[in-house]
Amino acid sequence: MAFICSKGNLDMAYPALIVGNAALTEGVEVLIFFTFWGLDMINTQVNDKLKFTVSGNTAMHMPDLAKVRPGLEYKAIPQALGNLPGMTAYATRHMKEEMDKLGVPPVPEFLDLLAASGAHLYACKLSYDMAKMIEADLHPAVEGVITAADFVELAEGAQIVFI
Repeated sequence: MAFICSKGNLDMAYPALIVGNAALTEGVEVLIFFTFWGLDMINTQVNDKLKFTVSGNTAMHMPDLAKVRPGLEYKAIPQALGNLPGMTAYATRHMKEEMDKLGVPPVPEFLDLLAASGAHLYACKLSYDMAKMIEADLHPAVEGVITAADFVELAEGAQIVFI
């Protein structure tokens, strides 16, 4: 399986990591290509500070609201709340707490886990150059900075998932 990670939000970091890990446990080879804002996932300057926001997420709801009144857990959080000061910090903290309760490691640790299990992680050269990153910024599990064409060649025959 080959994943293309193009987003740097906390909630968009986990799908490739979780499904990639599941694929590895089934003996499937896994390649992950980090491009555009997805580079934040492998940038050691920011990958432990990824954020989650309510803004733009019309499906955002909170199961804990059932404690207030049954049925509220399925109601979407109003988009206007995402603009309140501190809401992104609150939503990020809440998501990290829920992931921790379920034993899901933080992004940097998850990258270590994937690499130790045999996943191949690559940074997109174009995005890397645009972001003016340096090699010291890359998570140690990243095998290299490659072009999109290089990734296409490596991923030949793979099921590709774009996130």
